[in-house]
Amino acid sequence: MANSAMSTVKNVALGVVAGMAAGYIGTKMISANKKTIKKKANRALREVGSMIDTASYMFK
Repeated sequence: MANSAMSTVKNVALGVVAGMAAGYIGTKMISANKKTIKKKANRALREVGSMIDTASYMFK
């Protein structure tokens, strides 16, 4: 029982460290490329709107 509890604690700690690292890297990437991210997000939203319009036209 003690071994499984210790293993669980180690896995949780490893997950927390991995999450913190991923968050740190993501934050650095976003802060460096804010303008590019905004452009890509805007383009993606337009494409989704276009897909929805096309799908609604197909069902008419």
